[in-house]
Amino acid sequence: MALKGTEVKSLRNRQVSLEEAFARIEGEELWLFGCHINLYSEGNVQNHEPTRPRKLLAHKREIRKWIPQVKAKGLTIVPLDIHFNTRGLAKITLALVRGKSFADKRQDIRKREHKREIERAMRR
Repeated sequence: MALKGTEVKSLRNRQVSLEEAFARIEGEELWLFGCHINLYSEGNVQNHEPTRPRKLLAHKREIRKWIPQVKAKGLTIVPLDIHFNTRGLAKITLALVRGKSFADKRQDIRKREHKREIERAMRR
């Protein structure tokens, strides 16, 4: 990952959220969107923007391998975790995933509604 200094310090403090993050291939470059890295508390005017797009450093052959899968099969590139390797470099684990089908979404909605009904009954 190409990061600024205050971003690295925030990562070391584990102030990062990958909840809504995804990666996209633009041209022959891989970019991370939606990753929220909190502002560094000790930072000054040169602090970073928390949700800016970040360039992911990957080999061109890896990116070229993913292009047809993302375009033709409709898969999405999602970050699983961020960690530091033994040399102290920030690394990100990516996965190709398929989105939920309509039936899966309906099942989740049913579970959510059922849970709400139980909570309402418990309050009364």
